[in-house]
Amino acid sequence: MAVQMTPHVLSRRIAEALALHPDSRAIEFDEMWCTWGELGELAHRIRLFVTAYPVGRRRIGILLRNRPEHVAALLGVLLGGGAVAVINPARGDDRTRADIAALRLPLIIGAPTDLDTLVAPAPGAATLSISGVTEEPILVTVPGARTHTGTAQSGVAVHMLTSGTTGPPKRVDITYDMLARSVIGADPENAPAPEHPRDGVAIVNAPLVHIGGVFRVLQCITAARPFVLLPRFDLERWTRAVRTYRPAAVSLVPAAVRTVLHSNLTRADLAGVRVVTSGTAPLSADDADAFTERFGIPVLTSYAATEFGGGVAGWTLRDHQRYWHTKRGSVGRPTGGARLRIVTEDGTPVPTDHPGLLEVSPGQLGPDAPWLRTTDTARLDPDGFLWILGRADQAIIRGGFKILPDDIRTALESHPAVLGAAVISHPHPRLGEVPVAMIEPVADHRITDTELTEYLRNRLAPYEIPTIIATVPVIPRTPSGKPDLTAVRAHFRESTQHESS
Repeated sequence: MAVQMTPHVLSRRIAEALALHPDSRAIEFDEMWCTWGELGELAHRIRLFVTAYPVGRRRIGILLRNRPEHVAALLGVLLGGGAVAVINPARGDDRTRADIAALRLPLIIGAPTDLDTLVAPAPGAATLSISGVTEEPILVTVPGARTHTGTAQSGVAVHMLTSGTTGPPKRVDITYDMLARSVIGADPENAPAPEHPRDGVAIVNAPLVHIGGVFRVLQCITAARPFVLLPRFDLERWTRAVRTYRPAAVSLVPAAVRTVLHSNLTRADLAGVRVVTSGTAPLSADDADAFTERFGIPVLTSYAATEFGGGVAGWTLRDHQRYWHTKRGSVGRPTGGARLRIVTEDGTPVPTDHPGLLEVSPGQLGPDAPWLRTTDTARLDPDGFLWILGRADQAIIRGGFKILPDDIRTALESHPAVLGAAVISHPHPRLGEVPVAMIEPVADHRITDTELTEYLRNRLAPYEIPTIIATVPVIPRTPSGKPDLTAVRAHFRESTQHESS
């Protein structure tokens, strides 16, 4: 006899919100609204596919794009108690195919073109094609038996692919409990449920393949708040949504903050917006102040990571009004029940206002959360404000996306005409920093930067492709044979200065 499992509070909240007022608007996409009923009907259809598998087989892949039917797919898996294995179809075709093959999932959901291009038929596996919120999903099953390694761990809601702050690229398990505490509150079981859909309309432009996108979508859904879903941040589309719906708060990554700041928008265009929140990458205090001076809107920065299940520090409006003039440049104080401490390499806590490695005990993991070591150097001041001083891991943050230089180097060195490569970060006025690469060609081989850029398109995500690829006879190296990154940085710095003179 099958045991009936009680749905998690997150699953219950999703179901309640979808059923609250079926005829009211839920998601606007391309200036067309779908209703809560339409979203809920597709989500429940997908839930049936998920629950057809035994509990341990409910690790379901989704080739996620920012579209309403993909939101329904995410909700359907969570309604069915499954675990979403996030697959980014924009990471580069070769790498995405390898990722899918390694996951060995029983079911992959996605747009028809993505499934056709990226998913190779495998015995015993199935795909579910989704083309729109009101379109019937199409299931294709490949006959045969298959041993699936993509089993779901108990309590895991999302397997998020991330570079993380605690090591190399990996999949991070985000549990149902973590998501519920992030989007509902510290005590989700006892938090009041919405009694009717919200009147205000939010704007979601964070990608669903990023924890920020998942968080913002679920935050809207569990609060029964309608929202505009943008495929990506686009100034024209974003501005239309802001002008039309006048949201009180908007969220922008630093690159988007700089895009708005350097646009032709006026205070009238942003009328109604009381606060801008910004995370995923450092935003300079100068940019935040310039934004506030131009538009009259404070910018509240935050500090978060996928491993934490969301934010662990940030500015509140009250803190901004009281402390910004003396604490500008900080990422704020602990939020959501998080605990922060600064330690030495061996884990010894350091005194207040002394630099060291940041460790976090995230509130999303509960009151007894363990200490997690980050690769960020930081300090905590006497008032509890966190100051991020740098990254110990050489990662590049390009407009909110974290890039590991070794991924780019490996892709470049896979080209038969490239003998070696070195990749570093380079300052960028809008994106903060971008990757640039130096390559050493194989003797008697010629390769242009245009040819290399085209070569990388199916191997890397668009944001990982270097903005400059410089060819040199020999890459400068240290005595150990590694690229001398100091010399590489000097090369690009001098090249930039020469071009601007």
